[in-house]
Amino acid sequence: MATNTTKKTVKKNTKTIESKEQWPQSMPFRKINYILMGVGLVVLILGYILLSGGGSDDPSKFNEAIFDARRLKLAPITLVIGFIIELFAIMYRPKQNNSDTEETQA
Repeated sequence: MATNTTKKTVKKNTKTIESKEQWPQSMPFRKINYILMGVGLVVLILGYILLSGGGSDDPSKFNEAIFDARRLKLAPITLVIGFIIELFAIMYRPKQNNSDTEETQA
Protein backbone atom coordinates (compact mmCIF):
# COMPACT_ATOMS: atom_id res chain seq x y z
CA MET A 1 0.00 0.00 0.00
CA ALA A 2 2.84 2.37 0.68
CA THR A 3 4.14 1.98 -2.87
CA ASN A 4 0.84 3.12 -4.36
CA THR A 5 0.83 6.36 -2.38
CA THR A 6 4.43 7.18 -3.36
CA LYS A 7 3.60 6.63 -7.03
CA LYS A 8 0.69 9.03 -6.77
CA THR A 9 2.88 11.66 -5.11
CA VAL A 10 5.49 11.39 -7.82
CA LYS A 11 2.85 11.82 -10.49
CA LYS A 12 1.45 14.88 -8.73
CA ASN A 13 4.93 16.40 -8.40
CA THR A 14 5.73 15.97 -12.09
CA LYS A 15 2.45 17.62 -13.06
CA THR A 16 3.17 20.67 -10.90
CA ILE A 17 6.69 21.05 -12.31
CA GLU A 18 5.39 20.91 -15.88
CA SER A 19 2.89 23.73 -15.28
CA LYS A 20 3.52 27.02 -17.08
CA GLU A 21 3.79 29.16 -13.95
CA GLN A 22 6.65 27.24 -12.35
CA TRP A 23 8.63 26.22 -15.44
CA PRO A 24 7.98 28.77 -18.20
CA GLN A 25 10.55 27.61 -20.71
CA SER A 26 12.64 24.50 -21.22
CA MET A 27 15.52 26.12 -23.15
CA PRO A 28 17.15 29.41 -22.14
CA PHE A 29 18.01 30.37 -25.75
CA ARG A 30 16.05 30.10 -28.95
CA LYS A 31 17.19 29.68 -32.54
CA ILE A 32 17.57 33.44 -33.08
CA ASN A 33 19.89 33.67 -30.07
CA TYR A 34 22.20 31.03 -31.51
CA ILE A 35 22.19 32.72 -34.92
CA LEU A 36 23.12 36.05 -33.34
CA MET A 37 25.88 34.35 -31.32
CA GLY A 38 27.30 32.88 -34.52
CA VAL A 39 27.26 36.28 -36.23
CA GLY A 40 28.99 37.83 -33.23
CA LEU A 41 31.61 35.10 -33.24
CA VAL A 42 32.33 35.67 -36.95
CA VAL A 43 32.70 39.43 -36.32
CA LEU A 44 35.08 38.73 -33.42
CA ILE A 45 37.21 36.39 -35.53
CA LEU A 46 37.33 39.03 -38.26
CA GLY A 47 38.46 41.62 -35.71
CA TYR A 48 41.28 39.40 -34.46
CA ILE A 49 42.39 38.69 -38.03
CA LEU A 50 42.49 42.43 -38.71
CA LEU A 51 44.53 42.90 -35.53
CA SER A 52 47.17 40.33 -36.46
CA GLY A 53 50.29 40.81 -38.57
CA GLY A 54 52.68 43.70 -38.93
CA GLY A 55 55.67 41.93 -37.46
CA SER A 56 59.16 41.87 -38.86
CA ASP A 57 61.22 38.78 -39.70
CA ASP A 58 64.42 40.51 -38.63
CA PRO A 59 64.38 41.53 -34.96
CA SER A 60 66.92 44.30 -35.52
CA LYS A 61 64.64 46.14 -37.96
CA PHE A 62 61.56 48.09 -36.92
CA ASN A 63 58.43 47.70 -39.00
CA GLU A 64 56.10 50.72 -39.17
CA ALA A 65 53.17 48.49 -40.15
CA ILE A 66 52.27 47.86 -36.50
CA PHE A 67 50.98 51.44 -36.30
CA ASP A 68 48.72 51.04 -39.33
CA ALA A 69 45.17 52.46 -39.15
CA ARG A 70 43.81 48.94 -39.65
CA ARG A 71 45.39 47.76 -36.39
CA LEU A 72 44.80 50.93 -34.36
CA LYS A 73 41.26 51.84 -35.44
CA LEU A 74 39.46 49.28 -37.56
CA ALA A 75 40.33 46.12 -35.61
CA PRO A 76 39.38 47.45 -32.13
CA ILE A 77 36.12 48.90 -33.45
CA THR A 78 35.30 45.55 -35.08
CA LEU A 79 36.06 43.73 -31.82
CA VAL A 80 33.85 46.05 -29.79
CA ILE A 81 31.00 45.58 -32.28
CA GLY A 82 31.48 41.80 -32.03
CA PHE A 83 31.31 41.89 -28.22
CA ILE A 84 28.18 44.07 -28.36
CA ILE A 85 26.54 41.57 -30.74
CA GLU A 86 27.44 38.72 -28.38
CA LEU A 87 26.01 40.58 -25.39
CA PHE A 88 22.84 41.35 -27.32
CA ALA A 89 22.55 37.70 -28.40
CA ILE A 90 22.72 36.55 -24.79
CA MET A 91 20.30 39.15 -23.45
CA TYR A 92 17.77 39.07 -26.33
CA ARG A 93 14.45 37.51 -25.51
CA PRO A 94 11.97 37.31 -28.40
CA LYS A 95 8.37 38.30 -27.79
CA GLN A 96 6.03 35.37 -27.33
CA ASN A 97 3.12 35.18 -29.73
CA ASN A 98 -0.13 33.42 -28.97
CA SER A 99 0.96 30.61 -31.29
CA ASP A 100 4.14 30.08 -29.21
CA THR A 101 2.19 29.77 -25.99
CA GLU A 102 -0.30 27.38 -27.56
CA GLU A 103 2.53 25.14 -28.79
CA THR A 104 4.12 24.99 -25.34
CA GLN A 105 0.81 24.15 -23.66
CA ALA A 106 0.01 21.32 -26.07
